[in-house]
Amino acid sequence: MADLAALRQGVRASLPEIAEIRDAALREKVVDAWAFALSQTEFQRIEEIRPSGNPKSPPMKRGTQADHLRGVTRMALALAEQLELVAGPLGVDRDLLLACGLCHDVGKPFEFSPRNQARWEGNVAAVGYPSIRHSVYGVHIALTVGLPEAVAHTAGAHSGEGELISRSLENTIVNQADHAYWRILERAGLLDLTG
Repeated sequence: MADLAALRQGVRASLPEIAEIRDAALREKVVDAWAFALSQTEFQRIEEIRPSGNPKSPPMKRGTQADHLRGVTRMALALAEQLELVAGPLGVDRDLLLACGLCHDVGKPFEFSPRNQARWEGNVAAVGYPSIRHSVYGVHIALTVGLPEAVAHTAGAHSGEGELISRSLENTIVNQADHAYWRILERAGLLDLTG
């Protein structure tokens, strides 16, 4: 069993934006979510996860999965803040937006786990591929550690699955930031299209 205290320490180091969450209980649940997610896999740090959107999509040429989480979170904050300068208050809960951005991919350790990848690829007919995507598993993680439903909603519907429902305000912002993150890196030549 993984050392949860060490995992929690690593999460805080990987995602310094957690400290910007003013609500202490929410801040600790974000740490708990990532520590728990990592503890269920062979990963000890977020940076060990392949730096790509999906296990078989092109990885970043530089940067880590933690950089992706931080970038999407910062982009989401900037989108909300800059739009409010023009359109006025949007009703965005800043703490919730931070938690949603930082936890949108909290299911990635499970989906990207080499053990799970090998198991799923070994018998696609039995369990599918992937058996459970990171978005769906992220809902499980978020609810298990007691994160607000809004954070679980963002984990579950920030990607393609979200096209089947109505996204919340914070989820909409994170979805747009996440999509832009990968498209911008692709256009900037920062994705390894060979690997």
